[in-house]
Amino acid sequence: MYRYKCIIFDCDGVLVDSEPLSNQVMVDIANELGASINLEYAYRHFKGNSFNDCASQIAELIGREVPANLEQKYRERSYQKFKEKIQPIEGVKELLDNLELPFCVASSGPEQKIRLNLELTGLIDYFQSNIFSCYTIQKWKPDPAIFQWATQSLGFKTSECVVIEDSITGVEAAINGGFDVFGYTANDYNNELKNKATKTFDSMLILKELLVY
Repeated sequence: MYRYKCIIFDCDGVLVDSEPLSNQVMVDIANELGASINLEYAYRHFKGNSFNDCASQIAELIGREVPANLEQKYRERSYQKFKEKIQPIEGVKELLDNLELPFCVASSGPEQKIRLNLELTGLIDYFQSNIFSCYTIQKWKPDPAIFQWATQSLGFKTSECVVIEDSITGVEAAINGGFDVFGYTANDYNNELKNKATKTFDSMLILKELLVY
């Protein structure tokens, strides 16, 4: 028997393996502006954060405002990378095929990006209308608003839901909303999640057993 009635999945790094691709694009763009950073820096400072927060960090690194078209450039380049290389997280299709309770996706990215990546990885049919984007409500993690919106929209209480996250920002958002949160640690480069999340796990193939009594 499941201990929860609904699962709220983050998208990037939880459903789709987009973090290496998107962070590398951010690194490339930042370095073109004179930032001189690498992918490890991006994982430590950008992962799980909103685009505006990343842009603010880049501005601080280069000592001036970033160009007005920075997000447009980032989206164009990252979408192209996704189309060329993105893959689903290992084991996630098997997990979704075998879940017998409702689930949704709640992500910091624009809905267009979420849908694109779910389509490219063959996951879109699992979610369809159950897609929630921070851009729609203009509130970003660690604000818990995205998870609260998803929960209320699907008709569940906070205590009936569990959030699946891979970033410290996302874990903190769930905690701030009073949710249980399971941290997916396969790419926890900073080893941050185990001290914050309700539980941690490193394979989607074992998540189901963590959801039952």
